[in-house]
Amino acid sequence: MILDSFLQAFLSLQFLPLFLIVMLIIAMQYRRMEKMRESFYGQGAGRTGTDLIVAAGLGLVGGLMGSYLMIFIGLTLSESGLIYLWPVAVLLMLINMRFLCFSYAGGLLALVSLLFGFPEINVPQIMALVAVLHMVESFLIFASGHLGAVPAYIKGHGGRITGGFTLQKFWPIPLVVLAVMAGGGVVEGGIEMPGWWPLIKPGVPGDPRTLTYILMPVVAALGYGDLAIARSPVEKSRLSALYLGIYSLVLLILAVLSEQSRSAALAAALFSFLGHEAVIYIGRGIEFREKPLYVPPGQGVRVLDVLPEGPAWRAGIRSGDVLLAIDGVSVENKTDLYNRLQGAVLPLTVDYWSHAAAAQRRELMNPPRRANLWGIVPVPEGQERQYVELMTTGPLGRWLQQAWRNLIH
Repeated sequence: MILDSFLQAFLSLQFLPLFLIVMLIIAMQYRRMEKMRESFYGQGAGRTGTDLIVAAGLGLVGGLMGSYLMIFIGLTLSESGLIYLWPVAVLLMLINMRFLCFSYAGGLLALVSLLFGFPEINVPQIMALVAVLHMVESFLIFASGHLGAVPAYIKGHGGRITGGFTLQKFWPIPLVVLAVMAGGGVVEGGIEMPGWWPLIKPGVPGDPRTLTYILMPVVAALGYGDLAIARSPVEKSRLSALYLGIYSLVLLILAVLSEQSRSAALAAALFSFLGHEAVIYIGRGIEFREKPLYVPPGQGVRVLDVLPEGPAWRAGIRSGDVLLAIDGVSVENKTDLYNRLQGAVLPLTVDYWSHAAAAQRRELMNPPRRANLWGIVPVPEGQERQYVELMTTGPLGRWLQQAWRNLIH
């Protein structure tokens, strides 16, 4: 019945337009990422369509998983306080972009409700919703968080510029969720379930032992953003998925316990945003504390990334490899490399150290179809003028910072 309702949702004139709008917004994000790649490679990688198709396919799988999880734990939308979540999330986003996440809005709403009694929301439902969405997100990050990683020169703490990748993914998430109808008995298009399901209280008019539900389609979107500096994009995304999976499992346990314990409810509310902050802090901390992976070698020029199907790619060169010589002449830095490639019209012999094979190789590299677009992005050497700064402060957050500086001075 869940699967049938999930498939039937795409025939609904109420659901399908919303899903297409979410797809359009996500397509715009992937197009923006394609422009970032173009600024590094000198030409687009042509990934926008592929990224969108993969995101839609995995989003369908993740949405179906989330639907089963929500219904298995008995999560309904009737008392979950969704009407408050989006406005609070948007307000927090104006302070800092990373706060556009239900873990912060949900945790803050639950904490205020528990302490002051307003807004009147179902705390176990809110916390369970946040937990399930992050479980789905951890699966999607594990499956595809590394795909389409964009090379970047990143300015970290202390002003040091290192090579790395920005990991950004977006997925449309169609869901089928439970909604409470008038109590007792089966209604057309609905299902009857026992009232002892976790997180659901009987008490609607009718038989107190049963509640009546309908399956309602909704659409959401999930996003993932991260940095890979000390690890490859694959390694970093898998590690992030593990941390987020642990976080969501602990939060779900606290959500179940909070149905019977106010202390557990307070713990769930606090863990919702503090635990999420810990995941971000640990994930970014290990990248900047550990030795960077994409730094200049002792000899040659290390490759940060290569354009798929470009001349360097077809010669077998991959991210992390070290270019040693071109046509038998050693290359020592980026300027040396660019001078050797400038204006070349004949195939070049390139000697390089393969990171994956742990061996030195010599391959023939054919010239590009467009002049000087070899598809090679070297690691930064410290004098780069273009780089990414780690700042996610929103307009409201910048205003608050300025107001605080004016106050203390």
